[in-house]
Amino acid sequence: MSWSFQLYSARNFTPWEDILAMVAAAGYSQVEGFGGLYQDPAGLRAMLDANGLSMPTAHFGLDMLENDFGKARSIAETLGVKTVICPHIAADLRPSDEAGWRSFAARLAAVNEACTAAGMAFAWHNHDFEFENTDGIVPMRILLDAAPEIGWEMDVAWVARGGADPLSWIHEYGTRIIAAHVKDIAPEGEAADEDGWADVGHGVLDWPAIMQALRERTAAEILVLEHDNPSDAKRFATRSLASAKQF
Repeated sequence: MSWSFQLYSARNFTPWEDILAMVAAAGYSQVEGFGGLYQDPAGLRAMLDANGLSMPTAHFGLDMLENDFGKARSIAETLGVKTVICPHIAADLRPSDEAGWRSFAARLAAVNEACTAAGMAFAWHNHDFEFENTDGIVPMRILLDAAPEIGWEMDVAWVARGGADPLSWIHEYGTRIIAAHVKDIAPEGEAADEDGWADVGHGVLDWPAIMQALRERTAAEILVLEHDNPSDAKRFATRSLASAKQF
């Protein structure tokens, strides 16, 4: 397993030249991309190369993946991305019943087929809403069961915020997890200015147990450190990597 840095964590601290230099200096060799980065893929690749960074995984919006896959493929190839990850579906577009989620799973399976044909892996990245249990329907379970060919980038903290037990899901679906977001949750009532998130290892999640499960029960090769709203990106990057290396 190797560590990566989700560049979304530093989106409020641009320019990107400075961020990539900071990430490299902090000890990372890999980063994960997101949709706001792709206006100039060749320029971004040059900045990555200049800092000794690679981008093996990257997030792409569902609209591009379904309606302009050629563009997504071109961006991924330019950046050296090996695993394409779809990170979200807006609340107003989410299915409301089991049939809807099964239909959505079929859409993801079609994207997976396109990625496979292009020589890339594909995965879905969860938030909290996939774990909401409505009349016995848990969307994440439907997605994984109805589309067994797609991978899962597990966001551990969002699983917990969704009211589920990350360890239980790792034990049940570990073979589907091909990457993971390592993100922490602050103690209740703390870090309100950071939306209740914490630097990895400085929150409430049981990382020694989670990391052991990820190592022993999943196929994840890349663990991506992330904080959705840090007040200091450099602090998050350095403290989180130092903690993560101890797990």
